[in-house]
Amino acid sequence: MMVSIDLHVHLAPKFDPDELGIPGIGRAADGRLTANSSPLGPPSLYRPDEAETYLDRAGLDEAVVSVPPPFFRQGSPGTEQWVQAINDGLLQATERHPRLQPLAYLPLEEPEFAAKEYERVRTEGRFAGVCGPAGGRSVSLSDTRFEPLWTELDADARLLLLHPGTSPDARLEEFYLHNLLGSPVETIIATAQLVFGDVLSRYPGLRLLLVHCGGCVPAVAGRWQRGLDTRRPGVSTLIEPPRRALNRIFVDCLAHDPALIDHAVEVFGENRVVLGTDWPFAMGTDDPRGQLAHRSCAFVEQVATTNAARALGTHSGVRGR
Repeated sequence: MMVSIDLHVHLAPKFDPDELGIPGIGRAADGRLTANSSPLGPPSLYRPDEAETYLDRAGLDEAVVSVPPPFFRQGSPGTEQWVQAINDGLLQATERHPRLQPLAYLPLEEPEFAAKEYERVRTEGRFAGVCGPAGGRSVSLSDTRFEPLWTELDADARLLLLHPGTSPDARLEEFYLHNLLGSPVETIIATAQLVFGDVLSRYPGLRLLLVHCGGCVPAVAGRWQRGLDTRRPGVSTLIEPPRRALNRIFVDCLAHDPALIDHAVEVFGENRVVLGTDWPFAMGTDDPRGQLAHRSCAFVEQVATTNAARALGTHSGVRGR
């Protein structure tokens, strides 16, 4: 039996912030974690039973859950303590909820520690994969310091979900542009580093998933290819062209635009689109299949089941069903 899976659902970890002793981290009266007295995410984020209720409403079997950007805290003090608490706490939050498959968080602004943390969680079978910030304050993903991490993810054929971090561009502070524009731009920056750094070509076992239907990536695929074809400075030599490298990437269906779904299928391929909702955030959707409703029913079910299993590989919840 094929299992239908939402690969882009958020959940808060469960832990006591007082035990960490990180300045500025606390807990609000309603139980939410806070950073400098600001709550980290909406109340539903802390309720795994509500995530399962969402799955029931959407007619889905399982969800892959990860911490959202408010928990990234890129460049903040206490990174190692924070990241370990997040990953251990996410296991605790999902312990009695087998329909929720957690992703371990890796701080991509610190390549050496990201590799060290992956070593720590690598053999924990309950993690369906890993996630990390796209852009934001992350180091360029083409940086050679990431090679130990890429080598291990490649060997494990492990899913890496990239979720945009907060843009450092101060111009995006007005009009909610840090999300409306900054998020898709941070995704494209990270993807460009992987494509033009030949990371995807050198580590073919790496299973990369971009949220928000790939952000701005589909719009520039042709421009990237033109840059290679005309031998622009810095892109004259690649193991494989951008168009082919993009065929290695999975993207979720959270496009809010049927035309973008169709374009993403053209750029990444029919077998590279998966369900993703960004639950429980307002910029997401409670109806992931509705994002694909203009296409065939067979395609919608392929996205929900077969493509999800392909993205998760041997770590899929489909095992044993």
